Amino acid sequence: MFEYGPGKKLVNFMVWLSWPIIRAGKKYSNVPVLKWIINPFFKRPYNEVTSVPISVNLDLPKSVPVPGSVLEKLVAKIEDKFVLHECICRHHNRRPMEERTLGCIVLGPAIQRINPSNGRRITTKEAVDHIRRAARMGLIANIAHVWIDPLAYWLSFKDLMFICFCDDVNCLYRTHMKDRGPNLDKTYKKLPGITVRVEPKKCDGCGICADKCFVAAIAMKNGKALIGPDCKGCGRCVEVCPRKAITLKLADEKKLLRQIEDRIREVADIPGIGK
Repeated sequence: MFEYGPGKKLVNFMVWLSWPIIRAGKKYSNVPVLKWIINPFFKRPYNEVTSVPISVNLDLPKSVPVPGSVLEKLVAKIEDKFVLHECICRHHNRRPMEERTLGCIVLGPAIQRINPSNGRRITTKEAVDHIRRAARMGLIANIAHVWIDPLAYWLSFKDLMFICFCDDVNCLYRTHMKDRGPNLDKTYKKLPGITVRVEPKKCDGCGICADKCFVAAIAMKNGKALIGPDCKGCGRCVEVCPRKAITLKLADEKKLLRQIEDRIREVADIPGIGK
């Protein structure tokens, strides 16, 4: 009876109940007085999200950019892998079924208690195929260690890690982040091995990148885009720039993988990481 956590219907119901509360918390996390009440709920190590821009420079359906191949090597190191049948966020917002079925990958021993109605265990090959499908769909991978996930599935927090594949409209992680409180800002961390730059000669000042930046880290100065220190390295600006004026530089693959593993080890205990 107590072998597994809640089934899919109960998880979706709990998300439906908590969604407006979480959204309001994010939206008002920088409001005077309220932020001192709200911000403790976004404090590390109970909230940490790191972007891996898997879809940047994806020219052909079968091509895999460097960030994607790093993520593939990461999942290959971990034995316990589980994929959710649906993305909870896109299910909540009633997106088309094709979008919904790109669910999160869950890593770590805690997956043994996920109710089978939520998804299934997968092989490394299946995980790689899932990542490549997300890249083709233009989604951004987020390595997430957030308290809402173990709460929804009734799992241990320490031996659990999610890889979520997020868009800019439905994702609970990426929305309502432009005017955020200090702890919420710290929650979303950029990988040190990623650098985003604007080439001034190519930039025509259209402002599309600034409008699309989910953390408002791009400003327009003297008719040119300027990447600020709050950039999270998600790579969305690179994809949307019509002039190809923004570039994303990466550390070498081994270094980038090591940085991702170091980030995971800071907050979770996942067998295979660091080996």
